[in-house]
Order: sequence, then C-alpha cells, then structure tokens
Amino acid sequence: MDFTFLLTAINAKYIHSNPAVYSLRACAGEELRRHVELTEYTINQPMHQILADIYARKPDAIGFSCYIWNWRLVQELLGEIPKLLPDTRIWLGGPEVSYDADVILRRYPRLSGIMVGEGEATFRELLAYYVNRPDCADAGFAAQESPGRSACGACEAGGTPAKIQSRETKVERLQSEKDLPEGALPERNLQEEAEDLQKIPGLCLPAGYTPYRAPTDMDSIPFLYDDLTPFENRILYYETSRGCPYRCSYCLSSIEKRVRLRDISIIEKELQFFLDNNVKQVKFIDRTFNCNHKHAMAIWEYLRKHDNGVTNFHFEISADILREEEIALLNSLRPGLAQLEIGVQSVNPETLKAVRRAMDVERLERAVAAIRRSNNVHLHLDLIAGLPYEDYESFGKSFDRVCGMKPQQLQLGFLKVLKGSEMWERAEEYGITYLERPPYEVMCTKWLSYEDVLRLKGIEEMVELYYNSCQFTHTLPFLEKAFPGPFAMYEALADFYRKKGYFTASPARGYRYHVLLDFAAEYDGGRLEAYRELLTYDIYLRENVKSRPDFAPDINDCKDKAKTFYQKEERERKYLPDYEGYDWKQLSKMTHLEPFTRPVWDIGKMTESYGGEDSGAAKQRAERQGNPGGNIAVCGFALFDYRRRNPLTCEAAAHIVNLQETEDDLP
Repeated sequence: MDFTFLLTAINAKYIHSNPAVYSLRACAGEELRRHVELTEYTINQPMHQILADIYARKPDAIGFSCYIWNWRLVQELLGEIPKLLPDTRIWLGGPEVSYDADVILRRYPRLSGIMVGEGEATFRELLAYYVNRPDCADAGFAAQESPGRSACGACEAGGTPAKIQSRETKVERLQSEKDLPEGALPERNLQEEAEDLQKIPGLCLPAGYTPYRAPTDMDSIPFLYDDLTPFENRILYYETSRGCPYRCSYCLSSIEKRVRLRDISIIEKELQFFLDNNVKQVKFIDRTFNCNHKHAMAIWEYLRKHDNGVTNFHFEISADILREEEIALLNSLRPGLAQLEIGVQSVNPETLKAVRRAMDVERLERAVAAIRRSNNVHLHLDLIAGLPYEDYESFGKSFDRVCGMKPQQLQLGFLKVLKGSEMWERAEEYGITYLERPPYEVMCTKWLSYEDVLRLKGIEEMVELYYNSCQFTHTLPFLEKAFPGPFAMYEALADFYRKKGYFTASPARGYRYHVLLDFAAEYDGGRLEAYRELLTYDIYLRENVKSRPDFAPDINDCKDKAKTFYQKEERERKYLPDYEGYDWKQLSKMTHLEPFTRPVWDIGKMTESYGGEDSGAAKQRAERQGNPGGNIAVCGFALFDYRRRNPLTCEAAAHIVNLQETEDDLP
C-alpha cells in the first residue's frame, strides 16, 4: 500500500489558512505529492474530534505545524495519538518547536523527530526516505539521490528523491519479516531508520541534531494556490521575502539577519492569479515588506496597473522608512486595494532603544498623516504593552500619540516572550514574569504591575468593542473631549463596564450603543442630546436598522418632508443613481433619511463646538429658528445610501440634503 504522510494544521480561526503545510506539499514535487495529505482544524474544535478524524485517516506519518496558538492542543494530541496509532511516525515543525527541539523530544519520547527551521527541503527528503523504505516497495518509483542531497537548493518541483535500498534488498527483508504485525518494523529496521535519518540535514532526532540546513532559495518554492477550492471564504497568505533587517528583541524574525527576495517576474505571475480569480483578500507575510524599496515599488505599481477592483492586499511595513515616491504611489491606489499594518509598539525612546527598534517616531507620524490624507488606504497600527521601561503612564502616552494618528484599527497587544528571542534571554534582567504556557504573555515587569496589566486588558476590550468596530466613528471623537485624552476615556469606559456589570461579549450591536450613551450621561451629562444624535448618525451609517433606536430623537414632524424628498428623487435620481427602477416608497425603505439639529456628519465642527454644547443648546437653536416649543429645528438631513459604502470602514455613503430646495420645487 502507498505510504501516506498527513500534514496537519490547527489554525486559530476557520478563516485562516496555513501556508506552511501547503508549501511543504508543493515542494515535495509531483512524484512525491501523491503521498501527502493535508488537513486543517481550528483551536476551537474539541481535541477528541480532531483525534477521531486523524484516527479515521490512519496515516503512516503525521506532521504538525506548531505555533504558540495551537501548541497546547498539539501537546494533548501527542499524548493520545500513539495509543491509537502506535506505528504512525509523528513529526513536528514550526517556530514553537524549532528552538528547544531536543527538550521537546525528551518530553515526548514517542516523537520521531522535529524539522528545525525552514522545512521545505527537509520535508522533501524525509518523505522520500519513507516512501522508499522496504515496506513501501509498491510506491512505484525509484529515487536517484541520497538523504541529505536535495534536487536543488530547496525543493525543485518535479525532481526525484533518494533511493534508500535496492529492490532485491527490499524483497529479501520483506520475506524475512512477513510474520510481523501489519505496519510494524523490526528493531533492526528501527535502528537503520535512525541511522538513515541522521543523513538528512535540518532535523532534531532523539539521538541529536543532524547537520545544519541552509536557508531556502525563495525562487525554488512553487506557487501554493493552484487550486483555490480549499480557500473559499478564507484568507490567503503569500510571501515574497523571508528574513528581516531589524533586530527587535521580542521578535523571532530578528534571528535571521539576511533578507531573501523572490524574483519579481515570478511574483507578478502569482499576483495576476489572485487578481484573475477575484480573491477577496491576500495577506503578505513578509516581515517588513518595504525594507527593499525597489521590491515594494515594483509590487505596488503592478497592483495599481492591474487592479481588478475587488482584491485587497495586506502588507506589514515600517512607515518611518517610506519614501515620498512610495507614499505618492500608495495615495494613487484604489480605495480598499491596500491595507497597511504598521508596528509602532511604543513611542518611549528608552523603550525603543531597549528592544533594539530603530524608529523615527516623528517621521512615522508624518508618513501616516500623508497616507491618511488620500483616505484610500486602510491603516492598522500596533502597540505592545509590557516592554522594558514602559510603565502604565508611559504606555498611556504611547496610546494617545498613536490614537492621534487616527488609524482605522488600533491594536493593543501584550508582549509575548517567545523562546529563542533576545527578550526571552533577558526576561529575568527586566523582571518580566510571563505565562508558563503558550502564548507566553507578559503578566508583569519591573515597570508594570499585574494590576496594571489587568487594567490594560480592560482597555484593550473597549478599544476592540468601540474603536476597532468602526461603529462609533463620530461619537468617540466628541466623547474624547470630556477626558484628558483617548487613553483616559477608554480607561474610564472599562471601569464603567466593570462597575455596572455590563457584558463585553453581548452579540447585540444596539447593546453597545446604549451602554455608551449611559457612559456619556454619567461623565458628560450636560451634552446628552448631542450624544443621542451622534449615536443615531453612527448607527444608521452602519445599517438601515429595522427598529428605530429608542435613544434616537422623535422625527414624526419630518415625515411629510421625507415623503416629498423621495417623490422628487424618484423623478430626478439626483442622490440615488444606483436605484433605477425603484419607486419612491421602495427608495424610502432601501435607504434612510434622518434629520439632525447638529452637523454630526462633520467631526471637525462637532469637536470644535464641544465647549459650546450644553443641555439647553437644542432649545436655544429651536427658539432662534422660530420653534419655541423645542421641537426639531433641523440643521440638515442625512441620506444614507447602503449600496455605496466606504471600503475602509464599511460605512454607508451619507449625502447631506437641503430639503428646503425640495419644498421650493413643489407645484
């Protein structure tokens, strides 16, 4: 029977895919590929469910791709698989097991070994060895090279691997071992296997490490995505380089000091494949995409010229090294084509020096501002809590400065003390206490107490619920004015949730709007009517809610004006050209028209007028406009068009309508 090697990925979420296992299979070459199966699970699946599926497949060998997010679950499986599949070889690979592979092998003696570092060439030779063992004589092909000698620098597709023994030797041994249980190897063969595996570079075996495996030639790696069927509704990951020129002490990418690039002619063909297939999103996993100016410019220029109007490309960059030429090119891209993730981590100079992060914060700010001006690139900025010399107050300053750059997403992360990193080596020096198990997250440092970390955890939740949801884009800037800065606001909001016993995991979107209004009432009650209108504007920007929010102002007085507007729009199509064929009643249901007494659509005007807002403002405006009863004195109407959305925030297009013109046109 054919030998089967099961490459196994356990991802954090279903929408994620694992490029490592696909790369290993692709690099096995055409002949060996038929011996490889792939399977992907998620960390949210019960261990026994994954175990049952693996058992049903009954592979001859299994390999796990190991990361901090799945290592706990993988370890559970390592304890159970040998009980059910005692003859299955078990291999590990990935960043979580590459540093202390020898320690892990001692902890799990049933492991066959660990592929250390980049695994493409190593896996190819390992698979060739197993396929050509005596008990795999019917695999149907003969190899031409020996273990330890790859067909190319890495994994040239289509080549033939090493033949271990002659056909005569195979027949003799199979005859002498015919009485063994199916799948079992005699002790002599196990010893020979260990000796043969010693010849394959890049392994850690129970007997020790094999020779060093040189880094892979990037151009030798085949394209991973010839078939997109397994990736429907999932994120595709793509790499054009490996290595990083920076030496950030908390990052494993700093270990390899050389950057290797894939040839641009190959990249262009692969990018065109994504574009031709209208892939929704492609995430580049290059550690610092723009570290090579020529490389980055060539890719961004190709995407600009060949944009399909659909695909979004995500890049991790260093903004402070962006050149004017690069910024100009980014500004010219279709809104939504590019998404930039920028790791700021801290703005504390002492902290940046300690973590070996060379960064010009002022230049970074200028670059971010220049990109934001075109409003066409989604910006995602990162901070890390728990770094050396960063206490609670210092982190708050970093937060306020990064929040002031106004990215679409602000990620407040916590230091992970990764095995093999410089931060791991110096953890005791910095007084860093971290979780014993993955994800090895910081609990406290010399500068940050555990209580401080817990407070920051609460702030992180608020940032995710309110800032990163992009559902409160007009309310939050106004609310910030009631506090010394955004950090103080989110800190107070986290305390408010905790004291009131509110639920952060509530699936109801309206729940968060009501909580935020309660929060505003407690901390800035004199401007409650302004918050009602701001929240009304924000909620209709996101969706045409079926039930009107109870915090929204009464608009019964404006119903006739709305009817007149839609009747005119049916005739003229001035604001809603995408709704051809629909009558005015249908238009009024498919869109939404809302009156406001304040220019809530203009964040700048609202924040500038903050000091003049008070509980009597609406009444005073009403009296000035001849409406002494305090009923709605309309500043303007917002027409929400849900067929046109901002590709960066998913907000509906909002047209500010002058209904006086509509009334003047009445017969």
